[in-house]
Amino acid sequence: MGASPLRARAQPQTDRMRKVGVLMGWIENDPEFQRRLVALVQGLAQLGWTEGRNLQIDVRWANGDLDRARTMAQELVDLRPDVIVAGPAFAATSVQRATRTIPIVFAVVSDPVSNGLVESLARPGANVTGFLNNEAAIGGKWLGLLKQCVPRLERVAIMFNPDTWATGVSIYLGSFETAARSLGVAPSIHRVRSDSEIEAVIIALGHEQAGLVVSTDAFLLGRRKVIIAAATSNLVPTIADVPLFGREGCLMSYGADSVDLFRRAVAHVDRILHGAKPGDLPVEVPTKFNFIINVKTAKSLDLTVPPSLLATADEVIE
Repeated sequence: MGASPLRARAQPQTDRMRKVGVLMGWIENDPEFQRRLVALVQGLAQLGWTEGRNLQIDVRWANGDLDRARTMAQELVDLRPDVIVAGPAFAATSVQRATRTIPIVFAVVSDPVSNGLVESLARPGANVTGFLNNEAAIGGKWLGLLKQCVPRLERVAIMFNPDTWATGVSIYLGSFETAARSLGVAPSIHRVRSDSEIEAVIIALGHEQAGLVVSTDAFLLGRRKVIIAAATSNLVPTIADVPLFGREGCLMSYGADSVDLFRRAVAHVDRILHGAKPGDLPVEVPTKFNFIINVKTAKSLDLTVPPSLLATADEVIE
């Protein structure tokens, strides 16, 4: 499964307006998620698909709510677009439930096979294809990075919302637990659905030599200020997979570049608009990752980040 960079193509046929639906599972007024949408729209324009000239784009936002995602998915399907772009997993599965015929391109989905989106990565089948977020081994990577920075750790928890993560987080748990055993750290798994549950987990960790891995879905992304505030006040070193967490106060963040995934999704959308079948387009893996270390947060936790770790960071927050 190779990367699919944008390639120059013949100008799209302009004899009729083509329609692209977009279901964003995240929060609409957050600049981070707007950047993902912008990457998609700009990428299409670079390939000759200009909104208002030969392309109509209809966007819906689920704001991290599963029920809303299902409603918005049906709205988009009723518009009869040529293709629908959706992410993350709960948004993509909501669209799939609404149509088995309109082509779907997903982005920022971790386990599309277990989610039932595709038959396999190499041969998706049916009407769905797309771009993976993080792969299974990253669960161990998160824990390993945290342990390097915080050698005293005795316990590390991983937290997620099972309603909006669906089966996605399960692919990380194996590598997370294997890394915990090899590093002599006790792992724990926490399912949270509210601010109070998030805070309760972090407060409990604050009474131990413990750290936190945030496996971010649309729900937890929308509550990152709650997570960061609780982690800061309870002195819990935390790593997440989205850059915003590292930039806004978590100790670290490491994960696939979601904006890049939406930029790359343009190539699949373009192929489908030119007649390709989504089931014939292999699901592709991330090629660009972001690693951020927040040195300011490290100092507040009385930690010294190893120089070897700093040397590998894409961004260091002083």
